[in-house]
Amino acid sequence: MAERTLQQILSQLKSHPNAPYNEAAKLLSKAKISLLQLKAVTPSSSTPASHVSLAREVYEAGALFSIRAKNPEAFTRYVSQLQPFYELADETGTANTNNNENRNKVTGLYLLLLLTQGRYAEFHSELEALSTRAPGGEGIEHDRYLGYPIKLERWLMEGSYDRVWKAMKSREVPSPEYGVFSEILTSQIRSEIASSSERAYPSLPLSSTKSLLFLDSEGAVIEFARQRGWVIRDGHIYFPASEGAEDGSDTNDISQMVIENALGYARELETIV
Repeated sequence: MAERTLQQILSQLKSHPNAPYNEAAKLLSKAKISLLQLKAVTPSSSTPASHVSLAREVYEAGALFSIRAKNPEAFTRYVSQLQPFYELADETGTANTNNNENRNKVTGLYLLLLLTQGRYAEFHSELEALSTRAPGGEGIEHDRYLGYPIKLERWLMEGSYDRVWKAMKSREVPSPEYGVFSEILTSQIRSEIASSSERAYPSLPLSSTKSLLFLDSEGAVIEFARQRGWVIRDGHIYFPASEGAEDGSDTNDISQMVIENALGYARELETIV
């Protein structure tokens, strides 16, 4: 009875992936009650394979609905609940292609969450665990779900914000769930580019700054400038003098490189349009 109920609930969740989160949450709560009845909330060596599979599907569905609802706390709970199931699959060698795809999708989203929250140590710990699962890291970066956050993190660390922006606006985004993080990353990129601009230049043309920060209008630039304490005068934005701005250090060179990369991509966009 409980097994049949789970199958029906999963069928409903899969057929309505964009259902309101409160509706999905009710179905997921019912599913968890059925898992309790089947003693499959967490897996063990004695848990029937069919029950393990159903429980894993329930938690993966919950993780995806949580991300669509922009609920990172619920998503993180589902990821934690999934770990014993993933570990069991590794130990018993029961993973199949479909299971691995779902697992990689959830894991990739978790990596992206860690990245947007600035939890870089945990991000790299997860990568180490993935490398253990796939000796030598073979195939990890080529996987469409896992490779996406790995590449974004590398480009962010390099200051190649133009490449991050381009990836977020292209078909490289693996699924709609990954797009949820684009707004957060865009805000982070703008902040980093703004800081690099302040270090690298005393001022920039207003029109260049609009493209540089990937903003839609000069009005949006003016509002952003006001928040940063920048001065707008005669079609230019003047940055407040920052400490160390005139020390000729490598920091200025790196900041200028970041700005040039971003401006180059902005000009490329303008040419296409």
